[in-house]
Amino acid sequence: MLFDDDVEFGPYDRAEGNARRAYELYEDGKMAQALRELEQALEVNPTNSAWHFNKGLTLDAVNRFDEAIVEYETALQLSPDDLEILNALAVDYTRAGLYDRALSTFEYLQQIDPKFEPSYCNRIITYAEMGQHDMAEQMFYLAQQIEEDCALCYYNIGNSLFARGTYKKAVRCWLRTLELEPTHPQINYRIAQAYWSDGDRTRARDHFLAELRVNPGDVDVIMDFALFLLEAGELDSAREKCHRILELNPDFGPALFYLGEIALDQGDQDRAAGLFEEALEKDATLAGPHYRLAQCALAAQDRQKARTHLASELDREIEDASTLISMASMFLTIEDADRATQCLLRAVSLDMRNADAYYYLGVNAANRGQFVDAERYLAHALELSPDHTGALRDSAYTYLADGRADKAVERIARARTLLPDDCELRMLDHSVRVILLCNRLTGLLQKLSPRALYRRWAARRGSRNETGTPTPTS
Repeated sequence: MLFDDDVEFGPYDRAEGNARRAYELYEDGKMAQALRELEQALEVNPTNSAWHFNKGLTLDAVNRFDEAIVEYETALQLSPDDLEILNALAVDYTRAGLYDRALSTFEYLQQIDPKFEPSYCNRIITYAEMGQHDMAEQMFYLAQQIEEDCALCYYNIGNSLFARGTYKKAVRCWLRTLELEPTHPQINYRIAQAYWSDGDRTRARDHFLAELRVNPGDVDVIMDFALFLLEAGELDSAREKCHRILELNPDFGPALFYLGEIALDQGDQDRAAGLFEEALEKDATLAGPHYRLAQCALAAQDRQKARTHLASELDREIEDASTLISMASMFLTIEDADRATQCLLRAVSLDMRNADAYYYLGVNAANRGQFVDAERYLAHALELSPDHTGALRDSAYTYLADGRADKAVERIARARTLLPDDCELRMLDHSVRVILLCNRLTGLLQKLSPRALYRRWAARRGSRNETGTPTPTS
């Protein structure tokens, strides 16, 4: 033998074999095994740019983007100006939220090769995530000049259109993607989401089902379809989808949470609470279960337990203003004004035109005796929603507490126009009118001096008696 594989060339041959097996495993979807093979290959030859690139692709497949960036940067040091490496690196910079780096990398790609279409196509997503949708459209049209029928371009600009709420245009773009590339990942799912958002439930259902026929084990799609069914009131079907998810992934907390929502909707509070607790055991960071458990605790008159769950929920990333307002109302119920204020200010930051947020800020201020602030918040709530009966009623109470019964009358009159049969408003109206009457009588008596009036009455009485006017008999 001229060459002894085990002595001189053996390790490199084995490394090449590891790399080939890694490719095959990658194609079969066995990412963890593919990574092990690539790591063994790179231990032997760490200067192989292609293997670092392949490792980056494999890490991308399991959503380990920060590690993939390191591999692409290493590969780029070994192969400067490689278009594919630069493109993959820029895409992962976008995924990691490093938008400045992504844009500078894409721009460098454009300088190297102005005809490299992916540098425009993938930049659509970068600009869309930055909220620069005009620039996203510009990248789309530049990409179209190079490759008119790029399925990914239509998919990416569809994401930009969806983010802007132009659902019909998003649908048209995604249908074009489906036409050009029927196997594009989750394309029917995205079309379903757009139809759903646009109110076309029939077509949304069709595309959900089309996606699940292709990918029956996609947990994200099944979960979203379960929410679609929940919104439609199809509780049994939604429950079946949640159970299907738990068959595929027993630790998937959101499925347990929504099973709890279904149980709560059907009046089984004990079972709902158990499911919410189980969801937290699977995922302690999950938003929602603590909020629902707080509601259950309040219903059971357990204020301390409600406070504990509400405080835990407040630590979550809550992006729904209505949920924050509901939490604020519960904090007010358990007399935790500071946390109620935190919830309401976060709600206002999410939705500055939410009348309920300002209403509860007014209630909170009134409870603290800060009547001027309360009147200001309640007045703003009424600017946003002139028929907000709660703000009308409670601003009347606030004006009364501040000694301004005349203003209270005006607010009560408006509220009673909206709710003519409301007993509380009727009693409040009567009370305010009594107060006003008493105020007028007191003012009249003060103005006329009661003692002088009495003396004049007594003098008149004596004069009548002297002239023979009959006096009352006892």
